[in-house]
Amino acid sequence: MHVFMNEVVKFFKDLFKFVYSKIFLIQVVIAIAMLVILSYVSLQWLESTTNHHQRIVVPSLSKKTLDEIQKILEERDLRYEVQDSANFNPDYPRYSVVEQNPLAGSEVKENRKIYVTLNPSGYRKIEVPNVVLQTRRQAEPRLIALGFKIGTVSYKPNMSDQVLEVRHNGKKIEPGTMLMKTSTIDLVVGDGKGVRLNLSN
Repeated sequence: MHVFMNEVVKFFKDLFKFVYSKIFLIQVVIAIAMLVILSYVSLQWLESTTNHHQRIVVPSLSKKTLDEIQKILEERDLRYEVQDSANFNPDYPRYSVVEQNPLAGSEVKENRKIYVTLNPSGYRKIEVPNVVLQTRRQAEPRLIALGFKIGTVSYKPNMSDQVLEVRHNGKKIEPGTMLMKTSTIDLVVGDGKGVRLNLSN
């Protein structure tokens, strides 16, 4: 038992002696330095991969074509995706950007996707309703509500004051004809006076 206790005491003496030795202190300093270096490298790598401090201002893409926005966004490390086309807007060139998300001036991270909505090639076609035999007062609001424009209104001798013909670009068109929205439609309307018969010889 006495021998065992001596061995234990000797072990702790050697341990304390080693702990306070220069070799141990040097190893501790090296270990701490390595830990600091590894932590710094890890933080730098994490920051570079997540672009922690890098913010990019989204440019205005309004009225730009796809070729133009691709060049603009690539220069800023941004991407884009085209959404469904909007209704035709005559204030914007065809196939140009009418809407974008995020909006211009927003700050985003690198490689962010910008969603753009393009102006279609023109107005969509609309079916011309059957307004023949309707009064002018009934026909015009109906056509205008669908997006058509009313052009010239000419009168033809007839007993009624109803619409007798619908014309477009000088040609008579039938109900159901497909025309571009905002197309101009001309009306031929009865004058309500009837046809005067010449009974004299």
